[in-house]
Amino acid sequence: MMITGAEIVIRCLQEEKVEHVFGYPGGSVLHIYDELFKQDQIKHILVRHEQAAVHAADAYSRSSRKVGVALVTSGPGVTNAVTGIATAYMDSVPLVVLCGQVPTFYIGQDAFQECDTVGITRPCVKHNFLVKDVKDLALTLKKAFHIATTGRPGPVVVDIPKDVTALKCEFEYPKTVQMRSYNPVVKGHLGQIKKAVQLLAEAKRPVIYTGGGVILSDAAEKLTQLARKLGFPVTNTLMGLGGFPATDKQNVGMLGMHGSYEANMTMHYADLILAVGARFDDRVIGNPEHFGKEQRKIIHVDIDPSSISKRVKVDVPIVGNVPDVLEEMIKLLDDGFQADPAVADWWRQIEEWRGRDSLRYKQGQYIMPQYVVEKLYEVTGGDAFITSDVGQHQMFAAQYYKFDKPRRWINSGGLGTMGVGLPYAMGVRFANPDMPVACITGEGSIQMCIQELSTCKQFELPIKIINLNNGMLGMVRQWQEMFYSKRYSQSYVTSLPDFVRLAESYGHVGMKIERPEDVEPALRKAFTEHKNDLVFMDFIIDPTANVFPMVAAGKGLTEMILAEDL
Repeated sequence: MMITGAEIVIRCLQEEKVEHVFGYPGGSVLHIYDELFKQDQIKHILVRHEQAAVHAADAYSRSSRKVGVALVTSGPGVTNAVTGIATAYMDSVPLVVLCGQVPTFYIGQDAFQECDTVGITRPCVKHNFLVKDVKDLALTLKKAFHIATTGRPGPVVVDIPKDVTALKCEFEYPKTVQMRSYNPVVKGHLGQIKKAVQLLAEAKRPVIYTGGGVILSDAAEKLTQLARKLGFPVTNTLMGLGGFPATDKQNVGMLGMHGSYEANMTMHYADLILAVGARFDDRVIGNPEHFGKEQRKIIHVDIDPSSISKRVKVDVPIVGNVPDVLEEMIKLLDDGFQADPAVADWWRQIEEWRGRDSLRYKQGQYIMPQYVVEKLYEVTGGDAFITSDVGQHQMFAAQYYKFDKPRRWINSGGLGTMGVGLPYAMGVRFANPDMPVACITGEGSIQMCIQELSTCKQFELPIKIINLNNGMLGMVRQWQEMFYSKRYSQSYVTSLPDFVRLAESYGHVGMKIERPEDVEPALRKAFTEHKNDLVFMDFIIDPTANVFPMVAAGKGLTEMILAEDL
């Protein structure tokens, strides 16, 4: 049967069991939108800006193990989507982004709403395609989903000219796909795994350092099993939170620039590091020269060979799918495994570091942001999906909300994209319709995609927005205070809207909370009386609150600035 390219696109999405597509229509994709209208298997979510479409698809994927799908038009539709694509690329999130393009015979002629989508997106995608023949469309889409989800995941862009969506051909969706140049390794090298297990048995000051790869590969259960068998301390990166239960005594907390004192000291002074699905990035280890001063052995498990020894030279590289490698490690460890007796002394040292209580703070007359997050954790029982924007509030959320489960913490780590919080919450809610979803944000970040309050109203999304409002760009202000002699250049946000009235103008519930004693009652009211409403909670917080501990740029993990030092 001969069908159009637009029909082929929809049929391919149906074959991939896609349930939701986030998008915004435009001239180059109208044939596809017409076919969406004719079916009811795939639900289209109309956002108010293309950036939000990709962010929502991103969070949909992060929170559900499914591929996120976005659909945008050519030209400005694509360029608006690039920030979302780059955000997903930096955090290795599997997306398929379908882009309209001008007809093939107009490409290269500066046609209306034309841009070089392939060229623009090449640096921030796992792969991209320009489909010039309708006969290639089905196979290309099959490749897109395959590439996005295998190996190290990532976004794939498929650029589809309008005439390709109008032309007809016979449709057959491939059941499998093989690409000679793309064959990611899955199973780790057994010899390397045996070397790793031997080092684990000999370690006296070990640490298990885990990142986002544990979450993305669904390896949390295997990691927890291995960690408990070994009895070693575990530290998570910002992207790895929830990969090992935060409330477990073996968890020493998040490490890095705003990590806990005990996590950073444990990481720095360990004689053996088992790195799992992490990449030793600059926000985690600080200055590589400082980090390299301590003699240690490093085992690095990662699906992506290019991530291994990229910033820190490792001793035992293991390329493979994280859960498969961890399963082999567990098999090789004897049931009666006993760690080196020196590990007991190591734990005593860690407990001494933990005794510094580096996350303590004082609650004064103003609402402290840390207090809001702690109360949010209590009110939700630690079982909500938490999205965040980027800034101080992001760090407070990571430090004070204890994530015991994977895929509950949704934030932009690698790119640090302001504006993601609200569209992230939308994507999470569509993927998890029966779960509470809270967006922790700030008055600067929330305004970058605040138009999505309209989308939330259209689809009746009962998201709870926790706006930690200090009246300024908090993280920028903190750096200016500490490193720029308090020259607060453009970090104050003037002419802020009345967020309560703004939320109400969109048809939502607004609350303004100004006293510490009102924090918990307001949160409980939002999650009970207004369970089915979007509630915008504007918490007026201490404008001087800073995030500690902090490792300044260019410093090492042991050179932390603690609140007590100021």
